[in-house]
Amino acid sequence: MRKLLIFHSFLAAGAPLLTHSAYGAKLIRNGGFEKPAVSAGSYQVYSEGETFTAWKVVGAAGNVAIVSGTFEQDGFTFPAVAGSQWLDLTGNSNTVTGVQQTVPTTAGTAYTLTFYVGNIYDPGGIFGTTSTVNVLVNGTQVYTATNTKGNGLAKQVWQKFTTTITAVSAHTTIAFMNGDPSNDTSNGLDQVSLVVEAADQPAVEQTGSPN
Repeated sequence: MRKLLIFHSFLAAGAPLLTHSAYGAKLIRNGGFEKPAVSAGSYQVYSEGETFTAWKVVGAAGNVAIVSGTFEQDGFTFPAVAGSQWLDLTGNSNTVTGVQQTVPTTAGTAYTLTFYVGNIYDPGGIFGTTSTVNVLVNGTQVYTATNTKGNGLAKQVWQKFTTTITAVSAHTTIAFMNGDPSNDTSNGLDQVSLVVEAADQPAVEQTGSPN
């Protein structure tokens, strides 16, 4: 995302991983990207290889950005799903960059992964018209989520995506990668959650595309 220039900061790696817990406990830490806090109306970039609270920036050389929900640009507003912040996977580099987190899991157990993708509809403008996030599990792409719901609105519109993953070991690494073209400068991610899937739950509706 082409944004105002602000200072860049470096943060230490996140705290130790949580231990595995019962169904309903959220295993993803800082899934709403509320930490670290950024100034109202601004953003903070983090480059490939760097870390911020519970997350590591991965993928192509480039960056992602934690964005304030009161940020505005070119007549568009950029609210978060909940809370006061969200993550822009395009950063200001617009590369195939993203974030990942490793969580404790139990081999053979199914988990429900939920997240929101934010879209701005800006035909002919810098923000593009669709937002695509690719999900990788242990380095393998397993799911593609594309939001096209921003049409006709002058604000970021969010769409919820849900899928099921089955763990194969005691730890699972989940990554969310920018899937937008290099001329698209906005791709939102917010409210990431991973919970143990209840044995008596109905099958999870797939609202994106499995790979």
